[in-house]
Amino acid sequence: MSTKIHAAVDALGNPLRLLLTAGQASEYGQSEALIKGFLADYVLADKGYDSDQFVATVEATKAVPVIPARKNRRQPRDYDKELYKERNLVERFFQKIKDFRRIATRYERLARNYQAMLSLVASVIWLA
Repeated sequence: MSTKIHAAVDALGNPLRLLLTAGQASEYGQSEALIKGFLADYVLADKGYDSDQFVATVEATKAVPVIPARKNRRQPRDYDKELYKERNLVERFFQKIKDFRRIATRYERLARNYQAMLSLVASVIWLA
């Protein structure tokens, strides 16, 4: 009944990769698939992507993880708080796609149709 959209955006907030999962699925289950094949200097993500395995994957690509630690983490990890403020580009992307009623109200019942509409909306955002 619910769908979660995982998005990777560039430094300008343009969508690079969009993945769908069930609404109850955790974020870090799709984390490696989001960054696979991208070369980046920094990877900014929210607390939902905080896992040792994902941080190791990011560091293996020679990128710097900018991910705040969850509050239940025993060894909190340092991160650049000023650079983390740039993560608002992802949030602004989600606000942009909510302008498209088919996406916001989830008209499509099938995941492949919803993914197709997301791709179409992403194309429109790239062109705007």
